[in-house]
Amino acid sequence: MNNQQSRIQKKPIINNENDFRILIKTIWSGRKTIIRFISLGAIIGIAVALFSEKEFTVVTVMVPQVGNDNQSKLGGLGGLAALAGINIDLNQGNELSPLVYPQIVSSVPFQVELMNTPLTFKDFPMRITLFDYYTKYAEKSISSTVLKYSIGLPGLLLKAIRGNPEELVLPKDSTDQPILLTKDQFIVKKLMDDLVTLDINPKEGYITLTTHLPEALAAAQLAQKSQALMQRYITDFKIQKVKANLEFIQGRYNEIKTEFEKAQVSLAIVNDRNKSFTSGLPQIEADRIQTRYTIALNVFQEMAKQLEQAKIQVKKETPVFTIVEPVTVPTEKSKPKRPMILFLWIFIGGIVGTGVVIGKEYIQTIKKQWTEE
Repeated sequence: MNNQQSRIQKKPIINNENDFRILIKTIWSGRKTIIRFISLGAIIGIAVALFSEKEFTVVTVMVPQVGNDNQSKLGGLGGLAALAGINIDLNQGNELSPLVYPQIVSSVPFQVELMNTPLTFKDFPMRITLFDYYTKYAEKSISSTVLKYSIGLPGLLLKAIRGNPEELVLPKDSTDQPILLTKDQFIVKKLMDDLVTLDINPKEGYITLTTHLPEALAAAQLAQKSQALMQRYITDFKIQKVKANLEFIQGRYNEIKTEFEKAQVSLAIVNDRNKSFTSGLPQIEADRIQTRYTIALNVFQEMAKQLEQAKIQVKKETPVFTIVEPVTVPTEKSKPKRPMILFLWIFIGGIVGTGVVIGKEYIQTIKKQWTEE
């Protein structure tokens, strides 16, 4: 009984060295199959590498200069604290956090304005917008078509079952309306999430704007427009409060200036009229108008000071971006990386071929054990 149990216990013990030799022998015997799959992978890799759409990348680096040294968000103490895993929010007051900048770049108004920017493409005599390029003229690459009808096939089938969504129309009885994108605008916006990206480096204190397009000049123009548009949007967000204050003070200044000029004219008329009079009543009237003029002058001078302070505050709050790496037209494409694509498909072919050989051997072993039982 003990000998039988001992034989049963020894049977499942696996000889790793022997199994490894069997595995190598199985792979060697199926080398022709593996070579076929490697060759197939190489053919697919060459096709994908040759017909993949070109892509040029433009990178520009900027450093946002904050107006208040105590509110320096991107450098100094904030960066040192981040190294220790501590988040110190130095962005107190009305300072717009640079961490919000990527949200501005990915916002709907920003991207709609950007997609309507004319760019230069070599196959077109006139500049065309990104919206027109991707909705009317851009040809889909072979790789994207293959992915669409392979990996994306379940999504296409589900979309066909659901049907096209009903087009929404905004009512015309109100001026305050939400933003409603058309189907084409929504598709182009999803593309632009990858075409234009903004990365923040809070430790080093700079931001990186990156654009991708199939043509070098168009990619550079898109980066330049994105940079200018981003600065304008950030400026509008940041100085919105102080600009409203400036407009209010400017309005009050104009009103008080008009009143002061009226008081100035009234005082001049009274002084000219009372030159030949020595009685007390005209003098009382002159003193009254003089008092009104003095008050108007003091108020006018005070409002002039406040107006200048408001203008200085707007200038102070206006963000300044120091361009560290300017926009440059790229001379080399960033994609496709043909050697990497070819190597990847050869590797996939080798893995699939090896899996097929081992799978066949495993299935044959299972069948043999089944028939023996």
